[in-house]
Amino acid sequence: MTYIFLGLLIFCAHLFNAWFSRRRIPDVLLLVGIGILVGPVAGFITPEQLSSIGPVLSSLTLLFILFDSGIDMRLDLVRRYWSGVVQVTLLSYAVSLAAVTLVCYFVVGLQVQTAMMVGTMVAGTGASIVIPLVNQMRVTEKARVTLTLESAISGVIAIVITLAFMEGFKLGNVSVPSMLGRVLATVIVSLIIGLAGGIFWSSLMERIRKLENSMFLTPAFVFVMYGVTDLIGFSGAIASLTFGLVLGNPEYFHVSFLRKLKFGEMTPLMDNEKGFFKEFVFILKTYFFVYIGISIPFTNAWAFIYGAIIAAVLCVVRFVLIYIVGRENTVEERLSVSILIPKGLIAAVLASIPEQMNAAAGVNIIPHASFIKHIVYAVIFCSIIYCSILVLVFSKKLMILQLPKEEKQV
Repeated sequence: MTYIFLGLLIFCAHLFNAWFSRRRIPDVLLLVGIGILVGPVAGFITPEQLSSIGPVLSSLTLLFILFDSGIDMRLDLVRRYWSGVVQVTLLSYAVSLAAVTLVCYFVVGLQVQTAMMVGTMVAGTGASIVIPLVNQMRVTEKARVTLTLESAISGVIAIVITLAFMEGFKLGNVSVPSMLGRVLATVIVSLIIGLAGGIFWSSLMERIRKLENSMFLTPAFVFVMYGVTDLIGFSGAIASLTFGLVLGNPEYFHVSFLRKLKFGEMTPLMDNEKGFFKEFVFILKTYFFVYIGISIPFTNAWAFIYGAIIAAVLCVVRFVLIYIVGRENTVEERLSVSILIPKGLIAAVLASIPEQMNAAAGVNIIPHASFIKHIVYAVIFCSIIYCSILVLVFSKKLMILQLPKEEKQV
């Protein structure tokens, strides 16, 4: 039965992808729905049964989605839109954090520090969900670059700030300068690792292709680089995105001294290699979205209600913010950047840490740890639902028939 189910999921994923093109029903919503049916509703699969493979699947999905999106990015567009990306990312994260903190304090009744910690978990966007949705829609390159980079950067910010708050529960205070320095160092070092890895690997591509069955060596190198970057305390996600960006734009990264070391010329990826990576991403994201549905807990009604409220507030805040700071952009760009803000893998991982910390310490260092996890999982689920509904409602606006003349020339 397991093999039949896994095989049918791939067929369903292709079918749902076709439905999205014709009916504008996001495949994310349908795949998560399958997960809910076989998990919480029918009880065929429980999160406990997937406890060993689930985190691995989540990490693989995240790193490959970012790697693949980096390959598809044009570096000239990244440079052109970089300042706008930073503005949207920082403002959106700060405003979302403040909004969630207020809701958790006044509506949910959490203490200020606990409320802020919940805000840090869900203020960013989920790359593992945002990027597949962006790739299915004909949005402008400006919106695509903004949403992709925002999801990667806000993930780093969420991890560093949330862990700093958790450390604050242990020590009794949170050091803001230290926290900001850590975010900056993480981004810079991760970019350098991804850049160095991309230049090194691209210069070896001609030799690697001569090896038998060499197609999977590039993903294997991404595994190693992601793991090493995470192991030394930085962001494997940003390193993977940067690595893909270098492999997709080798003409911008020629380094003369590599020729002296007989590494060879940097060469672009071939179409069959790009196609292989996209097939791999398609399979991973299919199983990941079903896993998300299986993992959503529906056991705490109040937590689910609070999560639904928080997700709705985040949507409203994002709409208002983008329409204020993005006046020079087209309506389609503002809509796509406003709507595509579902939460994902990083929020789910961070939400599970307080329970683990309390269990390891034998005391409740972080109050309401289980309740916080249920709220965050509800926010993730409801944000996916809201995002899918909004994509469906505004599908005609989001499916752009003709890109602006400036972007056609790029």
